[in-house]
Amino acid sequence: MALPKAKEDALAARLAALPAVEGKGWLAAARSEALARLSAMGLPGRRDEYWRYTDPASLNAPEAPVARRFDASDEAAPFDGIDRVRLVFVDGVFDAAASDDPALAGVTIERLAEAGRRDIHWAQGLYGVLEARGQTPVARPFAALNTGFASDGVLIHVTGRAAKPVSLVYVHEAETSDAILHHCVKLDPGAELTLLENGPAAARFSKVLEVEVAEGARFHHIRLQGRDHERRAVTHIFARLGAGAEFRSFTLTANGRLTRNEAVVELAGAEARAHVAGAAVGDGDFHHDDTVFITHAAEACESRQVFKKVLMNGAVGVFQGKILVKPGAQKTDGYQISQSLLLDEDSQFLAKPELEIYADDVKCSHGSTSGAIDETALFYLQSRGVPRRTAQALLVLAFLAEAIDEVADETIAEDIRARLERWLARHGSRG
Repeated sequence: MALPKAKEDALAARLAALPAVEGKGWLAAARSEALARLSAMGLPGRRDEYWRYTDPASLNAPEAPVARRFDASDEAAPFDGIDRVRLVFVDGVFDAAASDDPALAGVTIERLAEAGRRDIHWAQGLYGVLEARGQTPVARPFAALNTGFASDGVLIHVTGRAAKPVSLVYVHEAETSDAILHHCVKLDPGAELTLLENGPAAARFSKVLEVEVAEGARFHHIRLQGRDHERRAVTHIFARLGAGAEFRSFTLTANGRLTRNEAVVELAGAEARAHVAGAAVGDGDFHHDDTVFITHAAEACESRQVFKKVLMNGAVGVFQGKILVKPGAQKTDGYQISQSLLLDEDSQFLAKPELEIYADDVKCSHGSTSGAIDETALFYLQSRGVPRRTAQALLVLAFLAEAIDEVADETIAEDIRARLERWLARHGSRG
């Protein structure tokens, strides 16, 4: 079926503004297939079901909107206390001089820009493959656009336990930078890797992460999205888990004009576990959207979705989460919670939780709430001599605790709590 004229024109303008990308053999084929998918879908609009709450206009625009850099020199960089292997991208361009030797991680790490010049590569079985699977039943046009036009990224193959976490650091310098990165991670049976991400990346940032977690493997992912307030980002995680595999992903977002984080996870092997969590804090012209789709396709699998948002001064939070239990996926344990704390009457939280179940021996639950700070608890703390602003900060941190508890590394979890405390001190709250 032909695209509506408006979508066809918008897509043509967006594609015309994109620079040419390199690649031959396997990568050229993957890009071509992604472009075909994108041409059939077109770019999203507000009438699309999964974009009702988030306006994609600035993501559709041919040029990136201007985003000024934010000076974050007043606090330590994220993960500085972690012995890790840093791989740095500046406005989407790999900076070898600022990066560590990838070999120190004890895993195979290659750049997409280099591996794409070969005729064959292990990544051809992963790059764009999970993204394509994730286009059904919900179209994800920006993911297809990313697969077709990503300028670089990392390809990580893990055969055992990584010696150190791999840390992707995204630096934003140019006020109109428009970065597109695509990463692939393949974990062999029994392998283990922790992937860290932080930084604002660019004025407009598109990123796809595809993760294949084989039988008994473990993948931990922790992401801190940068403080540059005027930035815009659309990110996707696509993951497929084998039997007994574990996938954990946590994202902290502080500020940002527009952020859309999508996660599409398929539990394909029995007794696999997937935990996807996030905490977001926003002030003013802040729009944050978490869209999650978890498919249970095997027996005795566990999934958790835990998302908390703290919003003030007209900030907007969105959560769209779905658990799909396929026929035969008996003994499924699926849990989903999305909650927002509105610190004034101007902010809003829009939620669309969903369950779709085709098995009868399952335990699935979902819940979504939105409300103001507990005045009784606030009064209790103040009556014990705690200043109102400090009391509010304590209650906000207590509200976010369930999401932060999904971070297994207590050192990182404590750093996240400290960063949230500083954010609250800078922004304060009404009342």
